[in-house]
Amino acid sequence: MTRDSLSTYGVGGEAQPDHKRPVWPDGVVYHGSRLLLLVVLAGVITALFVPLGRATLGQYELRDVLTEPVIAEVDFTILKPNAELQQERTEAAAGVPPTFDYRPQAGDTMVVRLGRFFDRMDSVTSQGTSEDLRADLMEAAFGATSGQAVLLMDEPTRERLRRISVSGVQEYARIGVVDATDADRLNVESVLIQDPGPEDRRSMPSGDVLTGRDLSDRIVNDLLSEVSTTSAELSALLRLIVIHHTVYSLVYDDIVTGTEREAARQAVQESIRDVVEGEAVVRAFEPITESDLAGLDAYQTQLLRQDRLEEGGLQFGLLLGQFLLNLSLLAVFAALVFFLRPMIYGSPRWLLLQAALVVVYFVVARVVATYDWPPQLLPVAFVVLALAVLWDSRIALVMALVLAGLTVAQRPFAELDTLFPVMVAGAAAAMCVRVVRRRAQTLWFVAIIAGAYAVTLLALSLVGEHSPMEFAGSMAWAGGNAAVSAILAMGLVPVFEWFTGITTDQTLLEWADPNAPLLRRLSLEAPGTYAHTINVANLAELAANGIGAHGLLCRAGLYYHDVGKVLKPHYFVENQHEGRNPHDKLKPDTSAAILVEHVVEGLRLGKEAKLPEVIQRFISEHHGTQLIDYFYHRAQEDLGEENVDEADYRYPGPKPQSKETAIAMMADSIESATRVLQEPTPERVRDLVDGIIESKRQDGQLDEAPLTLREITALKETFVKVLSGIYHHRIDYPTTKHLTDAPDEVAEEDAGSEAH
Repeated sequence: MTRDSLSTYGVGGEAQPDHKRPVWPDGVVYHGSRLLLLVVLAGVITALFVPLGRATLGQYELRDVLTEPVIAEVDFTILKPNAELQQERTEAAAGVPPTFDYRPQAGDTMVVRLGRFFDRMDSVTSQGTSEDLRADLMEAAFGATSGQAVLLMDEPTRERLRRISVSGVQEYARIGVVDATDADRLNVESVLIQDPGPEDRRSMPSGDVLTGRDLSDRIVNDLLSEVSTTSAELSALLRLIVIHHTVYSLVYDDIVTGTEREAARQAVQESIRDVVEGEAVVRAFEPITESDLAGLDAYQTQLLRQDRLEEGGLQFGLLLGQFLLNLSLLAVFAALVFFLRPMIYGSPRWLLLQAALVVVYFVVARVVATYDWPPQLLPVAFVVLALAVLWDSRIALVMALVLAGLTVAQRPFAELDTLFPVMVAGAAAAMCVRVVRRRAQTLWFVAIIAGAYAVTLLALSLVGEHSPMEFAGSMAWAGGNAAVSAILAMGLVPVFEWFTGITTDQTLLEWADPNAPLLRRLSLEAPGTYAHTINVANLAELAANGIGAHGLLCRAGLYYHDVGKVLKPHYFVENQHEGRNPHDKLKPDTSAAILVEHVVEGLRLGKEAKLPEVIQRFISEHHGTQLIDYFYHRAQEDLGEENVDEADYRYPGPKPQSKETAIAMMADSIESATRVLQEPTPERVRDLVDGIIESKRQDGQLDEAPLTLREITALKETFVKVLSGIYHHRIDYPTTKHLTDAPDEVAEEDAGSEAH
């Protein structure tokens, strides 16, 4: 059951303590046990990831001045910092010029293509068709405008265009023409040109390389310098012809360029320098520099490899610091539970389950760290899904954030590449439960969580410049983790429900299925009661949702509230056909006993069917301890007031203990009374609702339910709005007789009727 506003005793079967009750010394035990659980949990996490101190030659700081030098006892190499090494390799690769393959036949190919084009134009213009038709033909063949097509039909102009374009191509194609898509590769001083054959490559200034646009510009400029007067239309036409027939003579060689750049990267030395035995790592009386600190680290690493320096080992300060860090992060979640979820705080079983889930998470994390598996296998979704289903998305979201912080607080996972996937996937798991309410929809959980992983891992891959293969591998691990976590979490929900006494929304939906055996029996053996049940459930669910109570719980509970009537259905008016009522031949105390019996027998049937306790409460509490008015007054008339014990005509109770069962009591009575309301105008309906609720309040039936006056007012408004759709005839009741004209009939069991 996932609601923020749970009732006083909670959704589960375990009664919740009064948090104001514990006083000294009980308060010490009550709160102390929960604090102890928090401390133990922090201790377990610390024990799983014990921080070990680093081995050290001494405490050296930048700009310290040593009175004695540090002399190397072994040979070792000082490596460059990884960031510096990668920067140098990137610069080395960028310094390798790109290689282009030269295709000398490209110029001849362009000349041939231009010749074919102008020959085709000669053929078109030689036809005896009209001038307009020839212009249309030219425009369709080339993509030229009408004005340019007219220029092409002029033979002298056409011949001049042929001569200029062909000669320009023959002159400039030899230089080298590249595709515009490769123009960005020319942002270097020079490029390498690989000629055909075994000859060595030649270097060429990148500024001399032409693109297709450069080629057309140079040829057009030749036209402008050769012809004294020319039009913009003619220049555009020539440019179009050249671009349309350009063949690129330089083609970028990705393989050769990539190989040479990788070779340049690998050629960068990884080391700063080699230090030989007896050489000074740090000189005396000189300030320690960054380079000296790097040398000391390398020296220390080499000594550890040769077992000539002891490990730092367990250090109390580090251990205490790690424990306090874990405790402070867990305290964030504990504070939320203490201040905003007192029901969770009051239940030892609920707290133990949450602690157990955290321990399971970090045990798996220890295994992942031990075998150096990818962090995408951390089962954050398993823990968060379980909390979201059992309690609510808010508590699960906070747990996801706390787990993310706790994870990166442990040294094996102290990276942003671990923090963000754990945090985002956990948040997705917490929120997806709000839109998925059935266990059969577990695949939606998997899809949403895997999608969150995908977005986060893709972002980290782009930022970190990881390869597509690395992203695909990480996503495969994450997707598998999402699937296994969702399946395990949803599969273990029944076990969690059993341990905590919680009934989840998914379980309520399963019990609210009309095909459930007990509901099917009710519909077949007491169809009138079943119809009444459906109407009351609809009314109560709307009313509960209107005040922020749990509408689904109201619906499921009211489906079973009258299930005890299946044993003697004909004693209840909604199941009676035309004819005499069997109560006419019974004494009032016998009739009252039959009405009380449906509550007792309903509880027995519920226990046999293994109904969740939260649903069984609707059976016992929907009448509370109300007086069975009709038969009580009839007994007083028959036997005299002094000879009738009121206790014999009251339901056994208890009174409603939650908002949901209190709403069920009111909805049950109001729905029944409304059926006999003659001319149900809004004013009459409102008077009826006000009268029934006020009578229950005066009788003390609502005293133990956590309903405020504001909520009761809101419930009245909802009842009035929705009642018009669920009327059908029922008997009249003593307290509503002034609003109806129906004759008195034999009473039926409904809680509202007997209460009045």
